[in-house]
Amino acid sequence: MFLDPLKATLFEVLLRRRSRRVGLGMSIPAGPFQYKSPHPLVPLTEEEEAALAFAACGVTGYALADLSYGPAEGGSMLVGRLGRTVASPDAVNAVSVLVTNDRGTWLLKRPQDFTPAEFQELVRLAQRGALTDLYRRARIQLSDRRTAPPLDPGYNFSINRWSLYAPGTTYFLPIVETTALTINAILELFSEAMGVFLRDERAWFRPAGVARFARSRGGHLHDDPRDLRTATIQMAETALLESMATEHGMVLQNLALMAEALGLGGFPNFARHEFSWFQALGFRLGSMPATRYGGAPWFFSAPARWLGKDPLVPYPLGLEKDNQVLLKPFCPPYYSSMEEAVRAFVEHKFGTSGAYRGGAQQSSWREADASAAQIPGPSDAAVQGAIAYCDYVFRRYGRFPAYTAPFRTIIGFQVCHVEVDFYDRFYSHNVLPAAVRTCTERALQNP
Repeated sequence: MFLDPLKATLFEVLLRRRSRRVGLGMSIPAGPFQYKSPHPLVPLTEEEEAALAFAACGVTGYALADLSYGPAEGGSMLVGRLGRTVASPDAVNAVSVLVTNDRGTWLLKRPQDFTPAEFQELVRLAQRGALTDLYRRARIQLSDRRTAPPLDPGYNFSINRWSLYAPGTTYFLPIVETTALTINAILELFSEAMGVFLRDERAWFRPAGVARFARSRGGHLHDDPRDLRTATIQMAETALLESMATEHGMVLQNLALMAEALGLGGFPNFARHEFSWFQALGFRLGSMPATRYGGAPWFFSAPARWLGKDPLVPYPLGLEKDNQVLLKPFCPPYYSSMEEAVRAFVEHKFGTSGAYRGGAQQSSWREADASAAQIPGPSDAAVQGAIAYCDYVFRRYGRFPAYTAPFRTIIGFQVCHVEVDFYDRFYSHNVLPAAVRTCTERALQNP
């Protein structure tokens, strides 16, 4: 039942790539395409899911990290040197991938979640094409059932209600962790070379905790607007969220291309909700009044609170299972303060076991230790500025970053065996490539 994706060319899958939503055993309840499948649902095989999981986020080796590491050249902005099938801004690997179907729910580990020995073994498995073995080693089971949020209005768009989370489908959900890349970027923005001054646009553009680092006070950050090195919290965070979205988008594109290569159906769909997915998955949650969550000024939030119109909004803080922290952001409650979180992040890169010190051997460099030893960490001024800024954001807005929670979902991807009869009935015959027909035929022969 398994088509070998290694035999499909990149041109073929790019040419054929389409969203195909109607799977075996599914039905469309109303409209001109009203339809009920006469076939039983046939779930994806483990081999098919393994190929999709590898495409989404499989480990493949080490990033080249071929940058200039001279003074003020910014090379050390790279966080790590572990690579996978999708690119990641600053090699943070901020996106985790969740897999859920009728048999259970699993979290796929990120590169940094493996020990060095495990990572090397997984790379060897990937090079041999042993994707099922790789899949089994890379996943952590969270539940023995399908996990999904409600489909009621308010949680998702009506366009998705008829098809999402249907029996027989497998759902892939990228989850973005926002704090690591944010802190990494802030450390670079506050370096002496860049010296960017950040202001709070929701507090009359006052300094965002960094007034004492302004050049007008003898510091190194360019607070004079004429220098054009001034930005706002929103400007900085929006740019970073857009950057994270590129990694997220690559996961989705790889899933689409692999589904095409396998002859499966699949489509990206809306999964953006502040808390519903995280509630369903059992994340550790915090909460705050809706007005504070939205950044409303006190003269709006106070009356709302008095009138009882300021409900609490849950938001995700981290994922834990069996007393093990699986997804942990660089912010409270996993650290006592933002200062501790920032210092932990710096330690992650430049500490004794950090990527640029004791962990330097996890790279493709010939003389890894000697090369890494020549790369300086962030200056004390940059670290102190980052601590001041991050502490300001957390104290003022009750979370970090200011405009989003430490974790967010945006778009998911659902995969199924295609209901060929539906497309033959409503579309011209050549709408389905041979690979799709072959995959569905094999699925029905071997349910």
